[in-house]
Amino acid sequence: MSTSTLVWFRQDLRLRDNPALTYASERGTVIPLYIFDTACPENFVPGGASKWWLHKSLGRLNDSLDNQLHCAKGDASKIIIELIQQHNIKQVVWNRAYEPWQIKRDTLLKQTLVEAGIDVQSFNSHLLWEPWQVLKKDETPYKVFTPYYRRGCLSKPSPRMPVDTPHNLQVEYIPQLDKGLDSLALMPDINWYSTMQEMWTPGEQGAAKHLSEFLPNGAEEYKNKRDFPDLGATSKLSPHLHFGEISPNQIWYAAIHALNGNTEDVGLDCYLSELGWREFSHSLLFHFPHIPQKNFSPKFEHFPWRSDDKSLKAWQLGQTGIPIVDAGMRELWQTGTMHNRVRMVVGSFLVKNLLIDWRKGERWFWDCLLDADLAANSASWQWIAGTGADAAPYFRIFNPVTQGQRFDPQGDYVKRFCPELAKMPDKYIHNPWDAPQNILDYAGVKLGKNYPEPLVDLKASRLRALDALAQSKQQPEEITGKV
Repeated sequence: MSTSTLVWFRQDLRLRDNPALTYASERGTVIPLYIFDTACPENFVPGGASKWWLHKSLGRLNDSLDNQLHCAKGDASKIIIELIQQHNIKQVVWNRAYEPWQIKRDTLLKQTLVEAGIDVQSFNSHLLWEPWQVLKKDETPYKVFTPYYRRGCLSKPSPRMPVDTPHNLQVEYIPQLDKGLDSLALMPDINWYSTMQEMWTPGEQGAAKHLSEFLPNGAEEYKNKRDFPDLGATSKLSPHLHFGEISPNQIWYAAIHALNGNTEDVGLDCYLSELGWREFSHSLLFHFPHIPQKNFSPKFEHFPWRSDDKSLKAWQLGQTGIPIVDAGMRELWQTGTMHNRVRMVVGSFLVKNLLIDWRKGERWFWDCLLDADLAANSASWQWIAGTGADAAPYFRIFNPVTQGQRFDPQGDYVKRFCPELAKMPDKYIHNPWDAPQNILDYAGVKLGKNYPEPLVDLKASRLRALDALAQSKQQPEEITGKV
């Protein structure tokens, strides 16, 4: 009988502040295992950018474990049951995952193992508060962020304190269990990730580095600078958080400590509330597991989305002719991320100016984002589309020109990702179609040739969106009667 504990790594690819690993190490040797679960529903298989990050992150975790991380690919539940039977393992631990299919898998697996006499323990390492802990007085889930966070989360006991890397961690390595990292086949066949590789350092050490570089000045100045995409004022921790290379507890307390515990500091409060939005997204997904596919608000079930593959493709490639939108979409493709303010602008443009279903935007982000997270991606797209919980009203349509003028006044962000506009003066950098011909000639910009004409007229497309909203408010039978 093996006296070691099987530690199933999932979205917790770190040694520090890893409750399952700490628990197991206190009881003896551990068998660290990662499984790329092929039983995952097709829609939730990680996208290309996420797979690249996962490969790199697992490599760093393997290094931390002295090359003793066991890697396997297949149906995770079947693999674990077979390992337990073959090696007579009596203890299994993991940290909880929160996607609906994962909850279902883990619940069934735990029941099977317990019935077989296996000691199974699960822990919270991914959230500050469990989704079932933060409820309204009537025990129903919150649907509005501010009361969820201010009245719900902050009234609960403080998040648990982080724990250090287990001392004297002892690993039992079983060669026949380890198929090797390359067997997971996560790396893309084509090297399109070179820019990402230069920019990012996946893994626990990379996460710690980003956090230390952000604090303390970043947290203090976060509220005033976070909306300006060229300032680099965000923490860049989102992909590290998604893969569990750092815990939200580590970030929460490091930020508070960096500002000497002054939780009333407006910058710190704003930054911590962003962790609160992450919690809110997970709460919504937990309580309303349909939100990745269905509108949270049923009144949008009859919304007249357009089917326009040509416009969708132009949006995906950053060829809409709207500079701030194109810059954001090119940033996404080149770097695997996009500034949050710009995410709202490009999302609004897709679902309102182009009238294309938010789910098509969500799918593109899912494949391209390094931090593609089902809870955050679903909740955020529904927020900008006006279809979600506590969403921005659909009639709140971002004007990408004024957004660019306000948050990228010199056009530095646009010029970085749209170099064909590099010589455009500030006055016209966000609306080159309004520039006199002599200005365009000076800047070397030929609309429709080396930079696209606008895909739509912003004013006309805004009115079209408002008309679509009015149409969607009619009863289904009324709509049917007009056809």
